[in-house]
Amino acid sequence: MNFDEINWDFNEAGNWPNSIKVAAIAVVSVTLLVAWIYFDTVDQWDGLKKVEKKEIALKKTFERKQAKAVNLEAYKQQLVDMQQQFGAMLQQLPNKTQIADLLVDVSQAGLASGLEFSLFQPSGEKRKDFYAEKPIKLTVVGSYHEFGEFVSNLAALPRIVTLHNVSLAPAGKGGGMTMNATAKTYRYLDEDNK
Repeated sequence: MNFDEINWDFNEAGNWPNSIKVAAIAVVSVTLLVAWIYFDTVDQWDGLKKVEKKEIALKKTFERKQAKAVNLEAYKQQLVDMQQQFGAMLQQLPNKTQIADLLVDVSQAGLASGLEFSLFQPSGEKRKDFYAEKPIKLTVVGSYHEFGEFVSNLAALPRIVTLHNVSLAPAGKGGGMTMNATAKTYRYLDEDNK
């Protein structure tokens, strides 16, 4: 077969040899296939990749939520326990009528420890979200062990009392020490007191 003898006019394609016709059909078919893949399938591949990534993210979300759902009863029980603990802690906060008794308890804890009060100054109440703070400025003189006993006595009180801004300095006389601190007690603000 001599390629120079073939009339390459497309209108004469019916007269081309069978091998040329098959080759031309194959080239046209491959060209159409490539064009179809390019214009249709590539977009679908991109969409498929996005959907696969979304599927992975959704599976992870599902697994995380399933783990929570499996433990739902344990979480509910934990919530009930936390509410009971919170209620017990609220019981440790004095109401308005118990504040005066608590101030007496704080001063008696210091005296029982052998401390000498130079300053015992309750300040105004500071309201927070659901509770109020009652700060008490303290200056006491005593020994290191007496301070430890005082802190221990405060911790043993049935109500919550915390110490803040504690500073120790040598007292001028007798070799004792002076402790400056702010004791804070807390009061629960119920609906009537807010």
